[in-house]
Order: sequence, then structure tokens, then C-alpha cells
Amino acid sequence: MLQPVVRRTWAPRGQTPVHYSWDRHDRLSVISALTVSPKRRRLGLYFDVHGHNIRTDEVEAFVRSLRRRLPKGILLVMDRLAAHRSAAKRLAARYGRSIDVEWLPPYAPELNPVEQVWCHTKYADLANFIPDDVGHLRWEVIDSIEQTASDQTLLRAFFKHAKLTP
Repeated sequence: MLQPVVRRTWAPRGQTPVHYSWDRHDRLSVISALTVSPKRRRLGLYFDVHGHNIRTDEVEAFVRSLRRRLPKGILLVMDRLAAHRSAAKRLAARYGRSIDVEWLPPYAPELNPVEQVWCHTKYADLANFIPDDVGHLRWEVIDSIEQTASDQTLLRAFFKHAKLTP
């Protein structure tokens, strides 16, 4: 959202930092996937940014674009968001066994390494950031996620936090 995520910060003694923002509720939604190559165990981070809430059509289109990049088949591990469930049905009908779906338990974000991507973006890279508008926010989110995608150590830490081995 355009409202800043306020985090603790440093300032000279007696000079309390102040955020100047107004009540803005515009938002972006981001869909992403962490991938593990089967042979080299290299991690990848793919994402797409939308100016509205992610729905079934966006999930399906995102997985189709992943399928073009990863043509040998995909094992999707998803949470139980309604858009994910309905997209999984459509994808199963379209691709059959070349896309398998495994479901995370309900209400278990700590098991999902992608949740750590969002925590890192929101609470580390964009903490105390006040965008001028949605376009500015989009640019900064993309920059943050692209930097995260290029850091194999950080991506591995997301899996480690979820107690998974990539």
C-alpha cells in the first residue's frame, strides 16, 4: 500500500524522525514463485506486479508464463488462497500431469518461503519508504524483488527459515 511500513530507525538525539504521508489506500499486488532447478539446485525468483488484487486469471497467466520458462514440468506448492485453488483446477484441465500441485496446510505462512520474500521487501528494503504515487511504489517494489532474485544466499535463507532444503 502507499502507506509506509514504519520501522524503528536511528536519528540524532532529540530529533524524532517524522513521516509525512496522507491517508492513501492505493495498492499493488504481487504474485511470485521461488524455483529450484533439479540438477544444479539453483534458485530463481519470478514475479509479476498488478494494480489490483490477484484473481484466478492472473494466477493462471502467471503459471502459464512460468511453464514457458520451465518447460519440463512444474511442481507448484501453493497456499489455499481461493484464486490459487480455482487456478489449479483450470491448470490441471489444461496441462494434465505436467503441472502437479501440492498444498500447504491452511494458515501456515511460516512454511512458505515466498512469504519471506514479502517480509524482506516490506520490512527491510521498503521500511519507512513513502512513495510519491503507485508508479513510484511499483518501481521500488520491482527494484527490491530484482535485487532479492539475484542473491542466492538470501533466497536460500528463505528456504532455511521455512525449514526446507532447496
